[in-house]
Amino acid sequence: MASRDDRSEGISRREFLKKAAVGAVGLGAGGYIVNELSKGKPESRPNGGSEVTAAPSELWKWSREAYDYRDLGGTVRCGLCPNTCSLQPGQRGICRVRVNHGGRLYSLVYGNPCSVHVDPIEKKPLFHFLPASKAFSIATAGCNLRCLNCQNWEISQYPPEETENGELFPDAVVAGALQQGCKSIAYTYNEPTIFYEYMYDTSVIAREEGVRNLWITNGHMNEEPLERFCTVLDAANVDLKGFRDNIYLELNGGSLQPVLKTLKTLHENRIWFEITNLIVPTWTDDLDVIGEMSRWIVKNIGGDYPLHFSRFHPQYKLTKLPPTPLEVLTNARDIASDAGLNYVFVGNAPQLQLEDTICPRCGRTVIGRAGYRITENNLQDGNCRFCGEAIAGVWM
Repeated sequence: MASRDDRSEGISRREFLKKAAVGAVGLGAGGYIVNELSKGKPESRPNGGSEVTAAPSELWKWSREAYDYRDLGGTVRCGLCPNTCSLQPGQRGICRVRVNHGGRLYSLVYGNPCSVHVDPIEKKPLFHFLPASKAFSIATAGCNLRCLNCQNWEISQYPPEETENGELFPDAVVAGALQQGCKSIAYTYNEPTIFYEYMYDTSVIAREEGVRNLWITNGHMNEEPLERFCTVLDAANVDLKGFRDNIYLELNGGSLQPVLKTLKTLHENRIWFEITNLIVPTWTDDLDVIGEMSRWIVKNIGGDYPLHFSRFHPQYKLTKLPPTPLEVLTNARDIASDAGLNYVFVGNAPQLQLEDTICPRCGRTVIGRAGYRITENNLQDGNCRFCGEAIAGVWM
């Protein structure tokens, strides 16, 4: 997921509500992150549920019945993501935010984000979608994976009663985006699939107001809710965490095939998306596997979707690993380019200066970048100004 390297200090819930509840009045251009947490967190059960079994009464004001589940006669089976958690009354799913209450499945994170921020769209990262625009970014507690290298574990690996949340319902999210001059709303930081109802309802209103919707995701969503979401989705960045099932299970607590299916579904629905691959030393740094992944992308969805290789830095449960060697990153980029990918970037390694969009025909810089800042833009109506080559993306 996108990093929060520039997050601001936490503020109290009262301050958050005062500033953000109605139309995000007073939200500064930098936004703010709210993440004052208690110490404990639940561990997931082997049967797919969480040790958290009761929803504190204050969470029910932010509850909504889930859109995708089956009633199995008291037990419910969530149909939102590949975990397909079967939950007894009072039990929550792996995500920690969906609970069986009285034989019905409820989301406990509808309209209560723990993170609200205004970001450059390049931070998502989305390099070929409305460059230099701003994205109104929101997140709640919870996630449907358990990545050992999670960048946002302070919110993603906690239930909502252990994060500090503000109240911001869908219409207020859209109003805040408009007030801040944001062309898009990004559902990001944790895994937004787990706040699907909140995300979908906000997206419907945003689409009506001409605001684009961005899904920054691990790709673990089932096909039916994804197809529904595609009707209001404009762009995505999908975190393809590796290309081996055993690595996905051990490193991330997930599986590869659902992510590959998500990529195909987005492609079939003509949704613009970009792919991020974090190269973790000893886990996902096998260059032969990276070559296999790159060839799969070209064969199954084409060579025009940007691929972002990202440098790992030690954090969360992998603090004893070194940062990704720069040579591995440059080799990965060369391998992906040789496989037929036209736009390959390296992130979290500014010293390499490999985040410019290069024309695949003439080799000139079409869009120059320094961090999240655009330094030059040589696009003309979506084409390279130097040779006229069409550059894949959404530019207007």
